[in-house]
Amino acid sequence: MPSITDPSPTSPWRLSVAPMMDWTDRHCRYFHRLLSRHALLYTEMVTTGALLHGDVARHLRFDAAEHPVALQLGGSEPADLARAARMGEDWGYDEINLNCGCPSERVQRGAFGACLMREPGLVADCVKAMVDTVHIPVTVKHRIGLDQDEDYGFVRDFVGTVADAGSTVFIVHARNAWLKGLSPKENREIPPLRYDIARQLKRDFPHLTIVANGGLRDSSALRAQLQGLDGAMAGREAYHNPWWLAGWDAEFFGTAPSAASRETIEQAMVDYMEREAREHATPWPSIARHMLGLYNGLPGARHWRQKWSDHRLKHLSASEVAALASSAFRPRTAETLTAA
Repeated sequence: MPSITDPSPTSPWRLSVAPMMDWTDRHCRYFHRLLSRHALLYTEMVTTGALLHGDVARHLRFDAAEHPVALQLGGSEPADLARAARMGEDWGYDEINLNCGCPSERVQRGAFGACLMREPGLVADCVKAMVDTVHIPVTVKHRIGLDQDEDYGFVRDFVGTVADAGSTVFIVHARNAWLKGLSPKENREIPPLRYDIARQLKRDFPHLTIVANGGLRDSSALRAQLQGLDGAMAGREAYHNPWWLAGWDAEFFGTAPSAASRETIEQAMVDYMEREAREHATPWPSIARHMLGLYNGLPGARHWRQKWSDHRLKHLSASEVAALASSAFRPRTAETLTAA
């Protein structure tokens, strides 16, 4: 990986897909890597408890094709985070990211996520413990404030304190996190987006890598954030409309597109599903769910999705389901083209 302080167009933080609970598992990341060779991919948040007391392989196993890939951790005990970070490094991850942005009540009960922003000294201790343990970048993802307090000094002091502990990359979800009264979904929609806060952080900390996150739904929005900031992170739009990623390599990294066509991506995923079935007994529906948006916007896409999401077909192989999906999809595409 390039230097952690490198803000160049080849920096791994230039474009990334956000960590999303229940979504960005290893199968989703494999799919996204087929679409873009260069975008940085993040795991779902993995708690320190899950790694220290649970099935490590289930949480950390990934395909080498996913690189560059970052492990996001949730926790608030410096020693536990250091142990979990070392596990991540040993498994081959390229980065360790600390979650200081999730506002869910379940995460708050664990005393981590967005509520950690109230304790910048503790976050600094957590970061220092990880930085002292691993040789890969330790980064932080956070909000710009808590509840309805919009004082810029709060996030400025948070970033300054944590940066002194050794983290130089901050992924800024440009909304406040309301810890009471809003669901996680509402927390992604109701608090207003204030990208100017990320830009002010970059002005105040020009030596840091500042990445904008939140509400970025098209390439023009990404380009706007790359003017003056070091990177942009897309979330749910990248998941629901994954073909968007297929244009990133050419548009933002100046290289040839990774994906030749939706059909080649689908076939690559069928090959992956069948390999996963042989090697890990992974049922194809747990993988196919991540690619249901592949043909979004095209005639016949709904019929294609219906086949890939039909659990009554789970006894079939992925190749057999692909054939059924194709037979449901292609005639409708052809009919539309003929009518046009």
